[in-house]
Formats: sequence, structure tokens, C-alpha cells
Amino acid sequence: MELPEFEVRGVMKIGDAWKPYIKVIAAPNEEQARERIYTLMGSKHRLKRRLIKIESVKGVNGEY
Repeated sequence: MELPEFEVRGVMKIGDAWKPYIKVIAAPNEEQARERIYTLMGSKHRLKRRLIKIESVKGVNGEY
């Protein structure tokens, strides 16, 4: 079974500025998509969760 994809938009603090990002994540539901963003962005950019803001999560291809 293939997982639905979610488009996650938000901003993250890099240095002194907030930089926008858009990521497409495969996850079973919206809550898991949010958690994966925190995990991936925190790991890749060495950021705490408070420095990652999620503005919207929506299903790709009309899912969710």
C-alpha cells in the first residue's frame, strides 16, 4: 500500500532570518507528516522544533 503525500509549507530560522520551505512528504496522515517535517528539517539543518514553523499541510492529488 502506497502512502498518501502531503505538501507542507512553512518557515525555518537559519541564522538571523526566517527562510520559507515547501516539502512533499509521504505519510499515513497529516499529523505524521508534521512529525516527519520536524524530524527531517531538524536533522538536516540542526534546528530545534521551536525554530521550525509549519504554516500549512495539504494533501497532494486531492488526498485528504
